[in-house]
Amino acid sequence: MSKILMVISGANSLKMADGSTHPTGYWAEEVAASHEVLAADRGNVDLATPGGVRPTVDALSLDERGGVSEEDARKFRAYLDGIADQLAAPLALADVRADDYDAIYIPGGHGP
Repeated sequence: MSKILMVISGANSLKMADGSTHPTGYWAEEVAASHEVLAADRGNVDLATPGGVRPTVDALSLDERGGVSEEDARKFRAYLDGIADQLAAPLALADVRADDYDAIYIPGGHGP
C-alpha cells in the first residue's frame, strides 16, 4: 500500500495587482478526481495544508461560471463530502516529513 501526501492550498483569496482581492481556494475537480484515483489503488492519502488550515473550495470550481457542468459539480461535491473529515482536519505541512511518503501530490488551481 502506497502512502501519499496531497498538499492542498489553504488560501481563500488572492491579492490582485490592483490591490483588490479575488476569492479562491482549491479547485474541486483537481482534489476530488485525483484523490479518488490515488485512493482507489488502496493508497493511504493524507491531506496537508500550510498551517493545517481547513482548505476552502473555490466556488467557481463547482459552478457553470467556472466551466463546470451541474452533473460534474454534483459528482465533485459528493466525493468531497465523502472526505469531509480529512478536509476538516488536514495535517500542518510544516509537521510532515517527505521521507514518510512514497509520493507527494499537489493538485492544481490558483493556490499552487
